[in-house]
Amino acid sequence: MDKSVIDFNVRLRTIRIRDLIVGIIIAIILSSVISSIFPAIDADDNLFMIMFLLIATLLYAYALKGTRGLENNFDDFSKDNVKKEILYVFIINFLFACLFVFLISAFDFLSGLNDPNWISMLDVDTVDMDSSILILEGIAAIIFAPIVEELTFRGVLFNRLKIRTGIIPAMLISSFIFAIGHEYGGITSAFLFGICMCILYLKTDNIFIPMSVHFINNVVATVLETSGIDIVLAQMPWLIPSLIISIIGTLLLTKYIIKETRLIKKEFS
Repeated sequence: MDKSVIDFNVRLRTIRIRDLIVGIIIAIILSSVISSIFPAIDADDNLFMIMFLLIATLLYAYALKGTRGLENNFDDFSKDNVKKEILYVFIINFLFACLFVFLISAFDFLSGLNDPNWISMLDVDTVDMDSSILILEGIAAIIFAPIVEELTFRGVLFNRLKIRTGIIPAMLISSFIFAIGHEYGGITSAFLFGICMCILYLKTDNIFIPMSVHFINNVVATVLETSGIDIVLAQMPWLIPSLIISIIGTLLLTKYIIKETRLIKKEFS
């Protein structure tokens, strides 16, 4: 990391992978020490995760302290084309993430018509959760996760890998590492989401753009998970239109990634 660089975007690109590893170790150690002092944190995985993400955020703030140019990054959000792309990328990724659930639900529905004893492959049971748990999970997923994950996987990992491997391999590798940290059913959608975040970051040189998409995505995912709306959409009569719309979103996502990847190859070849 080059502390002599005062531009925010450039300083971010100077953070090395070894700096990242050291930061992760420091965050783990400090989180463990604090949790040993406060047993409530040690007893609650959500509290521990929030503590870890908070410390990681503070470490990034320290690494980027004294830089300038944030006002230019925030000015990008006033541009109509940027706002439209943020919304568009979120929608097509969200629809693809829903596709797997809708496909299983459709398969269950058709199988149930032929076999009354068919056992659904889709778990649609709702789980009552304590409000405090929902709040803690919301804080971790909505506030801290978009900040830390975008700075880590796009701001540091993608930036450093593209120097060594080239842009396209860096997109694939950083997105794969990002994806394996997610649940099994969401690995594919997380992988494609990561590629889209790399594309947005590369196009704008503004980490707050992919961060904003990540924020919107996690807000909507949290609302759906806690409200059970996704379960309703996966049932008749909503299943057929939901499935059709998610397939259209998947095609648009595929088209977006192919188109933007070709443009990136031309621009940076």
